[in-house]
Amino acid sequence: MKNFPRTSQLSLFSAVLVSLALLVGCQSANDESESSSGSNKKQVTILGVIIGEQQKKLEQALAPFTEQTGIEIVYEGTDTFATTLPIRVDSGNPPDLAMFPQPGLMADFAREGKLIPLKNFMTPEQLQSAYADSWLELGSVDDTLYGVWYRASVKSLVWYNPKVFEKNGYEIPKTWAEMVDLSDRLVAEGKTPWCLGMESGDATGWVGTDWVEDIMLRTTGAENYDRWIRNEIPFTDNSVKNAFETFGKIARNEKYVYGGVVGVLSTPFGDSIQGLFGDNPNCYLHRQANFIASFLPEDVNTAEDVAIFPLPPINSEQGLPILVAGDVFAMFNDTPEARKLMEYLASEVPHEIAAGLGGYISPRQNIPLDLYPDTLTKKQAQILTDAEVIRFDGSDMMPGAVGTGTFWSGMVDYVGGTDLDQVLQRIENSWPE
Repeated sequence: MKNFPRTSQLSLFSAVLVSLALLVGCQSANDESESSSGSNKKQVTILGVIIGEQQKKLEQALAPFTEQTGIEIVYEGTDTFATTLPIRVDSGNPPDLAMFPQPGLMADFAREGKLIPLKNFMTPEQLQSAYADSWLELGSVDDTLYGVWYRASVKSLVWYNPKVFEKNGYEIPKTWAEMVDLSDRLVAEGKTPWCLGMESGDATGWVGTDWVEDIMLRTTGAENYDRWIRNEIPFTDNSVKNAFETFGKIARNEKYVYGGVVGVLSTPFGDSIQGLFGDNPNCYLHRQANFIASFLPEDVNTAEDVAIFPLPPINSEQGLPILVAGDVFAMFNDTPEARKLMEYLASEVPHEIAAGLGGYISPRQNIPLDLYPDTLTKKQAQILTDAEVIRFDGSDMMPGAVGTGTFWSGMVDYVGGTDLDQVLQRIENSWPE
């Protein structure tokens, strides 16, 4: 064997060590990459708006998916969803799925080509067996379906104290005219018919927009409502003016609302329902969505002390439409795991689990009412199931500058006494060109 000088031997030995180190390092990096890749294949990320106790319930509803598939779900809840999601998407780091509180924001991403159409991996039969046509339309953008609905909010509800009604012989109104007659009777008896609170911090005004949207559906109909939220019917149209004025006959009537106009504008929306209770209630009627149940006084027995009826129809030809809100899932990253999760979300399993946990109403078909834990929620779910026409909260469907901007502030201005024509013109002028 040829002898190399000692320095040459050291150099050769060093070179061998470096080469080995590089090989080991490369192999380690490859292993880590393969391990990471394998890990990602068994994971789905979700960004959503549900936090706190409701997040825990969501995680319980999703747990069987991981148990059945081995795919881990990483859910991130945020109260800054509308700003966080666009940043994530623009930076090239979107979640696999997003849980949208408004279909309007989902539509923006769909039109930008960021979302995966459900037709790529789900059949029409799957979806039609899961959701009524109204919900499929709400989850669609330009006739392409993107969204799987998870949770619904029923907004067209009037709350009352059934014990007080029975004691005084008040009947549940079946029409708007009957509701006005009941209000007038209460005034004649020296009572205040309505509790109404619009204060909601930076979001003050949304309570009023819900009223106007409900009235639009009951007066001009669902098709014109759709045209209105697309600005094909302007805010200055007589049909919109009529809806505002119909609301104003309640909200601006000092005899109709507890605390008068000042009370309407200054009372937090979550506090106003509390006026229904006590030996001498402040009011007898309160219109608000199903989520207001979480603001009921602790000593209220929801099986006996509080009940609901649908906000009555105004024009009989428009029937009894129901205004809704809700949360819808859509997919950004087209992976087998994300596809499986979307299919699971459309199945009965998570909806049945969530229904049994309370504080939840499913928009899915064929969820047994018996699963809901209390009479009040069963009634809400029944109203939603029976609805022939549903429409989503209009302000959530409009551009932000309008829906969560001038429409909200315009409601405050109008209730406060500003000329209605000025209010409507200001809202219309804010619509993006």
